[in-house]
Amino acid sequence: MHNQQNPNDQLKQSESMPTNLSHGAHEIFDAHETIGTVIGALEHYKMYEQNIQDQQLQGILNNQYQYLNQLYNTMIDAYQTGQRPSQPTSIYNMEISNDVTYGLTPSQPKQPTQNPAQLNDEAYSGFMLGHLKACATACTTAGLEATNPVMRRVFQDSVPNISEMAYEVFLYQNDKNYYQVPQFDQQTTSDLLNSYTQTTPTQGH
Repeated sequence: MHNQQNPNDQLKQSESMPTNLSHGAHEIFDAHETIGTVIGALEHYKMYEQNIQDQQLQGILNNQYQYLNQLYNTMIDAYQTGQRPSQPTSIYNMEISNDVTYGLTPSQPKQPTQNPAQLNDEAYSGFMLGHLKACATACTTAGLEATNPVMRRVFQDSVPNISEMAYEVFLYQNDKNYYQVPQFDQQTTSDLLNSYTQTTPTQGH
C-alpha cells in the first residue's frame, strides 16, 4: 500500500516562493501577449518614422515611441523580477489641444491602398491609433488576470497612459479631418442624455 500524495501539498503561498516565480499561468500568457503587442507597436513606429511627412505627427510619434520604450523596459523589469521596477510607470502628457470638431463633410469612398508608396500621414496616424488601442486592450486584460501585485499594478497604470496616447492621435486625426465624429440631432442627443436619473441612497434597517 502506498500513500497518495495530498494535492494540497502542491499549494504555495506567494511569500514562500521567490518573487520572480510568483506568477500564475494565465498571467504569464497574458503578460507575454501584452509585451508582444507593445513590441509590435514599437517596431511599427520605427517603420512609420521615415515616411511621415507632417512635423506635428512626427513629434507625436517620437514622444510616444520614447514613452512606449520606457514602458516596455518597466514591464520587462516587473515581469522578470516580480518586484517593484527601478523605473516605475510615469504619466504621459500629450501636447495637443483637446478641441474636437464634430460633424461629417462629404468625402470620397475609401478602399485599401494597393501600393505602399501611396500610404500617407492619414494612413500612418491610423496605424498608430490601432496599435495603441491594441496595447490598451492587452494591458486591461493582463491587469485583470495578473496575480503578482507588482505586475498587476504596472499593467493597470499603463491603461490610462496608453489611452491618453490614443486620444492624442485621435485629436490629431480629427484636426486634419482624417477622423470625423458624427452626432445625433440635438433632440435625440438631449433625450438620450436625460434618459437617466440619479439614485438616493437608502438607509439599511
